[in-house]
Amino acid sequence: MATVNLSEYKPLNINNADECSIGIVFSEWNSFVTHNLRDAALDILAKEGVKQENISVYEVPGAFELSFAAMQLCKTKSYDAVIAIGCVIRGETPHFEYVCSAVAQGIKDCNILTDVPTIFCVLTDDNKEQSLARSGGNLGNKGVEAAVTALQMIDFKRNI
Repeated sequence: MATVNLSEYKPLNINNADECSIGIVFSEWNSFVTHNLRDAALDILAKEGVKQENISVYEVPGAFELSFAAMQLCKTKSYDAVIAIGCVIRGETPHFEYVCSAVAQGIKDCNILTDVPTIFCVLTDDNKEQSLARSGGNLGNKGVEAAVTALQMIDFKRNI
């Protein structure tokens, strides 16, 4: 388990970031976490120079729906990268494992089956406290990391 803030932001200075088009899909379920992740990602994209009009944000009901939504965004070929944001907190049943596995596989499929880098920003924590720590608390904000990763992958794709 992480014990330090892994989300310290250092400017990337990506060439032509203002030309990047980013799709963000986030889960409404556990919104006390997902809204923090979404807002942190949007903040970093703005700091890096991505124009607000080049960012599309969509909400889906839960984490399970992220795969479908992300794939639909990828299929439009309108985005240089897609960020999938969600939060699944372990409960008392195996539901957690099924949802987490399905979402991870679905986002992986977006990366393999399309030409659009799709960033996995889905917290899969044991409890609410862990989710809060990773969405703006003492362990940083994974939304920051997702935005940075999206821009790095766009840059990677441009340079290959």
